Amino acid sequence: MLRNDIAITPELIASHGLKPDEYERILDLIGREPTFTELGIFSAMWNEHCSYKSSKKWLKTLPTKGPKVVIGPGENAGVIDIEDGDVAVFKMESHNHPSYIEPYQGATTGVGGILRDVFTMGAKPIAAMNSLSFGEPSHPKTRHLVAGVVAGVGGYGNSFGVPTVGGEVRFHARYNGNCLVNAFALGLAKADGIFLSEAKGVGLPVVYLGAKTGRDGVGGATMASAEFDDQIEEKRPTVQVGDPFTEKRLLEACLELMKTGAVIAIQDMGAAGLTCSAVEMGAKGNLGLRLDLDKVPVREENMTAYEMMLSESQERMLMVLEPSKEKLAESIFVKWELDFAICGETTDDLRFRVIHHGEEVANLPIKELGDQAPEYDRPWVEPFKAEPISFTSIPAVSNVADALVKIIGTPDMCSRAWVYEQYDCLVQGNSATVPGGDAGVVRVEGTNKALAMSSDVTPRYCEADPYEGGKQAVAESWRNITAVGATPIAVTDNLNFANPEKPEAMGQFVRALQGLGEACRSLEFPIVSGNVSLYNETNGRGILPTPTIVGVGLLKDVTKMVTIAFKNDGDELFLVGGHGTHLGQSIYLRELFGREEGTPPPVDLAKERKHGDFVRAAIDKRLLTSCHDLSDGGLAVSLAEMAMAGKKGASVPLGQSAHMAAFAEDQARYVIAVSPANAARVVADAAAAGVPLVRLGTVGGTALDFGTAGKVEIETVRKAFDSWLPEYMGGEMA
Repeated sequence: MLRNDIAITPELIASHGLKPDEYERILDLIGREPTFTELGIFSAMWNEHCSYKSSKKWLKTLPTKGPKVVIGPGENAGVIDIEDGDVAVFKMESHNHPSYIEPYQGATTGVGGILRDVFTMGAKPIAAMNSLSFGEPSHPKTRHLVAGVVAGVGGYGNSFGVPTVGGEVRFHARYNGNCLVNAFALGLAKADGIFLSEAKGVGLPVVYLGAKTGRDGVGGATMASAEFDDQIEEKRPTVQVGDPFTEKRLLEACLELMKTGAVIAIQDMGAAGLTCSAVEMGAKGNLGLRLDLDKVPVREENMTAYEMMLSESQERMLMVLEPSKEKLAESIFVKWELDFAICGETTDDLRFRVIHHGEEVANLPIKELGDQAPEYDRPWVEPFKAEPISFTSIPAVSNVADALVKIIGTPDMCSRAWVYEQYDCLVQGNSATVPGGDAGVVRVEGTNKALAMSSDVTPRYCEADPYEGGKQAVAESWRNITAVGATPIAVTDNLNFANPEKPEAMGQFVRALQGLGEACRSLEFPIVSGNVSLYNETNGRGILPTPTIVGVGLLKDVTKMVTIAFKNDGDELFLVGGHGTHLGQSIYLRELFGREEGTPPPVDLAKERKHGDFVRAAIDKRLLTSCHDLSDGGLAVSLAEMAMAGKKGASVPLGQSAHMAAFAEDQARYVIAVSPANAARVVADAAAAGVPLVRLGTVGGTALDFGTAGKVEIETVRKAFDSWLPEYMGGEMA
């Protein structure tokens, strides 16, 4: 009989995030009252963050298989085939709640955690990205959060030595009490060099690797599965503390160890630390596991079993070791000045046993800890869906040039250089682009190949129509990868939503997943990994639904890559997909007239595919000198970004309804630049493919000339574009 020194009260159960019926389920499962340590273990394994109990039903509906998918969801990261025996390993995860409480450490440990997910699989990280959502600029905490999060992302990634090649930043009042920090990492490995977390073999040593265990992060996973309130500062001790230099040594030690044949299974200690890593390794292999906490390296005195099992101290791994390689494995970790401690063994009894000071403090059925976690079919209702707005209710500006300058200097549309200049975008020497274009592109060292990746979501679209918003997030990522010339292969997602116990919020989640699932199927763009972050809510007010998508594609010949920058005077400009008319939920309507109204632009997936395939084929034939997809701000913003990147203007007369042509946000569209010598061939190819193609004008000069709709110098646009964020972060504006 296990001894319990702490009374298990209803208040204690509730503080662990367990509902009364869930506690009754625990009693039925183990046939007795749990110990305090066991209560903590159940709390960790059964919270939303680890068990996906509210989302699992809907995640099962998503497409996860494809001809290039090597490993889909269920491991530390997804794996895709990128030919020649090479694979790409990638995943995205959230660190939202910790980053709001302690922005610098929350962001650093978010980056550290996702990097470990990648190199645990045996891959060397070669690229990172992030998607950041903050409250309105006038909110008293926003500037503090932006400064801390950006410094944390840069501080960890730069020190570790991985280039941050892209991402996104947005501001909206709905994130005032709950910022979003979604971190992505991608690594390279050989197809025959992938390592999994499934334990194999009975009586094999379980080894603790990396940094020592402390009290930081205790209860972090449970905290991440709860709403915020006015006592948020009290949760500061649940935020982990990262050390990128230790992680770099851990990477090198793990990759060296993996070459020796010593690793049978390996698992990152992420959410819920020792608990989750040990249970997952054992349960996946249909094995039991015994841990002796007296063998676990600690950095603080008098740590309890509860604290050790739930600590989320960073830079730690758990491994099942080939016994004959013990001395070799230990010597590698000693060389890298990291802890190496045999702290347990695999067993054949399907029990999870934890020993502390010679006493058994936990003895639980290991499979049921994961497999029997509650799985809910949460009630949901059709979420709010915005009403269409009529064309006649949308004000028309006569001077598109003046409107463009105002729009491009707003918080959501201005340059992100203040952010990405704090990141090392070129470390490792394989970055083919710098942030600011459609997709980040990183060369596969020693080859002519490159990988393209893009992070995308438009939360205001998802709020107005979660189904179309879900489709659009996938479609935009697909377009951005296509626009550099790469073939989209697969995605990872980070599904950020509010409280799933509220039917309206759950409805947003369900409909958004249905939309992104349809888009992934139609575009043959399967989901190979991801994360769900729910309860993003403060004092009952939820965030905008934010299903972030990062797509990854392969560019077989990096010399064919195109960028958004105008290259040559005299190049002819064409609009693939034709002029748009949709201004509902547009940046134009919001930034010029303060109206977040209307339905988002519908996403025609057949057109997305046809138009994208045409663009990709033209790039492959080297027919285009530049390319940019259309999204926020429509045609005018895309042209401005191309002009600023290339330091060249363009003449693009817009004629009637110029405001609509300039700022409509219809999907499946690209601006392409073509040399005069290739223009006729591109027009003919478009006609043969059934792709609408409208001639816009020509590249040249120092201004964007919209004909009767106005003219503006590129330097004027650039000044507006570059100034807002540095001035805001410098305290020069609210």
